[in-house]
Amino acid sequence: MKRRLKIIDQIIRELKAARTIAVTGHMRPDGDCIGSELAIGYALKNLGKKVTVFSQDEMPDKLAFLDSGKILTGPRTPRPYDAAVVVDCANFERMGAICDSISKRGPLINIDHHGSNTRYGDINWIDAQSASSGELIYRLLKQAKWPITAPIADCLFTAISTDTGSFQYPTTQPSTYHAAAELVNRGANLAQICEEVYQSYPLSRVKLQKHMYNSFKLTQQNQVAYFWLRQADYKKAGAVPDESEGLIDHIRDIQGVKVACLFEEIEPEITRISLRSKLREVNASDIALAFGGGGHQSAAGARIPGKPSTVQRRVLAAVKQALAESNSSR
Repeated sequence: MKRRLKIIDQIIRELKAARTIAVTGHMRPDGDCIGSELAIGYALKNLGKKVTVFSQDEMPDKLAFLDSGKILTGPRTPRPYDAAVVVDCANFERMGAICDSISKRGPLINIDHHGSNTRYGDINWIDAQSASSGELIYRLLKQAKWPITAPIADCLFTAISTDTGSFQYPTTQPSTYHAAAELVNRGANLAQICEEVYQSYPLSRVKLQKHMYNSFKLTQQNQVAYFWLRQADYKKAGAVPDESEGLIDHIRDIQGVKVACLFEEIEPEITRISLRSKLREVNASDIALAFGGGGHQSAAGARIPGKPSTVQRRVLAAVKQALAESNSSR
């Protein structure tokens, strides 16, 4: 167990003193966000708190099994909360419509593992060395000595597993495995988690994957792989945007590829980019930050206004420059 942190004790005091608590995370929530939100939501409800867990967007179908208590809700009219907890969200605006839903609140507690976090909370616990926000929530519950029930263990194991690429990413540390092992001991259902999260893709998602394999391109001597997902592609596949989660990993894993990029049409002139880097010398977060985004060294993203062709040219130029700088520094 890592050393006791004063910032965690401060968070525990605020949550113990609060009676009504809002919990939320970022738009287009992934496994780490949903798992972390629900885990702390369940833990606080078990303490007798009145808890509302918010998400601007619906959770992906493959994660719906985690919300067994049906506590996740969408935006609603603002009402007072004694405290609000935001997990896995690098900046305030990434909450989207939930910003208004929690506008009447006491202290805002910001718990995150993104180095690009803007520290927008009244209390900020940011640990960029942590592999996932789920691991931070695990540490919080352990230090508070709050029970980790089987549903909480499911949520946290899913959070940790998904944000480490099933423990493959270089951010994975010994403490990550220790946390995962204890969560299994506390009742995390590995068979169900693996079935729901990794082995139950709908046909529509497979059609998106087919489009990705048919359309991706390579550049910079095959060191950069990229592809586009447009609204028409989702419509043709009968898919929703959540189903693109993880597609970029398939082109990242091509031998020789150092950086992968997904360009996703959100609106006619707003493009969401996702970046993956396999080189320590190429920081995906730095590239995304130049376009108003952020994330981690190996995985980052941004939303960029402008004509799609212009966005593609600018982003690929930034990737090319980062690769050139990494080659010259070796």
